[in-house]
Amino acid sequence: MHLRTRTATRTATRTATRTATALLTTTLAAALLGAAPAWSAPGTDQPRQQVEVFAEDGGISRTTAPTTSPYVATPTPGLTTPSDGDGEVTPLVHNGDTATKLDVVVIGDGYAAQEQEKFRADAVEKWREITAVEPYATYRGLFNVWAVSAVSPESGVTGDPDRATVRHTALGSYFWCDGVERLLCVDDKAVDRYAAKAPQADLVIVVANSAKYGGAGYNDVKSPLGYEGIATVAGGNAKSGQIAVHETGHSLGKLADEYAYDGQGTYQGEEPPEANLSTLTADRMRDQGVKWSRWLGQASPDGGTVGTYEGGGYYPTGLYRPTENSIMRSLGREFNLPGREAMIAGFYRHATPLTSPTSTDAWLTAADRLTVDLPVPGTGLRWFLDGREQPQLRGRTTLDLGLLHLTGPRSRPHLLTAVATDPTPAVADPALRTGLTGSLSWLVSR
Repeated sequence: MHLRTRTATRTATRTATRTATALLTTTLAAALLGAAPAWSAPGTDQPRQQVEVFAEDGGISRTTAPTTSPYVATPTPGLTTPSDGDGEVTPLVHNGDTATKLDVVVIGDGYAAQEQEKFRADAVEKWREITAVEPYATYRGLFNVWAVSAVSPESGVTGDPDRATVRHTALGSYFWCDGVERLLCVDDKAVDRYAAKAPQADLVIVVANSAKYGGAGYNDVKSPLGYEGIATVAGGNAKSGQIAVHETGHSLGKLADEYAYDGQGTYQGEEPPEANLSTLTADRMRDQGVKWSRWLGQASPDGGTVGTYEGGGYYPTGLYRPTENSIMRSLGREFNLPGREAMIAGFYRHATPLTSPTSTDAWLTAADRLTVDLPVPGTGLRWFLDGREQPQLRGRTTLDLGLLHLTGPRSRPHLLTAVATDPTPAVADPALRTGLTGSLSWLVSR
């Protein structure tokens, strides 16, 4: 798939008074000396967006950050050439066609030309950290992972090891974003340019060349490429993979944050659309048979029992979350049962439970052999011929079509259909279970 890249643009701020001019001059001078960066100065009018901040103790909060970065490297003739590997795409995990898989794009930043193997190693390690968490561990067969090399003229990123350190990189990654040391921001448009180089982008992770703990969750991003959200993580920090897991709770699971702020008051709005927040107590939820009523009273993988725990969606009162402390409330945790259900449903919005190397456009004969693939362990498989199930073929992923014993004229084709269903008990909502079934059909003649 070929996707067009978008050229990043920046608008210069015009000043009308000597005071504003002096402020801008002072700020730029301070940035060149490695002091507080220019975006922290009052009076700036850069576009901003909501991002999540992740503390080393696992706490999560929200702030706003600029959509652009002052540290995006300006291309210099001869500095980055095609031989440097800039924009090169490497398949780290390839489980099938992009149309049938959930495609993760990992982009490196702050890696010089000679460090691209290090970037790919860091990308592999981040994916290992992510897939150590359920439901990723069980469903890893639904994913492709593409590494996109972004060659930076300088190694490392701004703000590491300290606030005085300035480096210009392909994506402009920088700590101390919005004055928060652990907030690792990037330039949105630069990320988009590199993500467009991959065959498909359903989920984007930026891996920065740093061992310093930090990251950011951009869950309000709506890219024309199709992905919804960006997670930034430090490539050399063993804890940062959890940041990406939490962020995908938003982009894939459509889950809400389960943490709250003191002083935010009591929630007064309507019932939230997210699967893991509700205005209802456990008794009312059970009576109405809505939200996570099917999970009430069950032991949850994040610890404790599913119920209704007050506080969530940034409000300390008026909203309830399913468990005391899942990964949507703090890092280092598992998804709770309603969250796990939503994540699996999110996987299947992008991927299918059944694939085959044989095109469904092919007209097969009794002399052919047909193979199908079931990417998720335990998936059930049934075969139908002209609408009638063939029980003797149940579960067979390789089929000699002569076993069908076709009858009738050779010119009249028969319709052979394979139907796969993921029987996981982790998805209890009947409306979500419909997405766990997929089918493929072929015409077959004698």
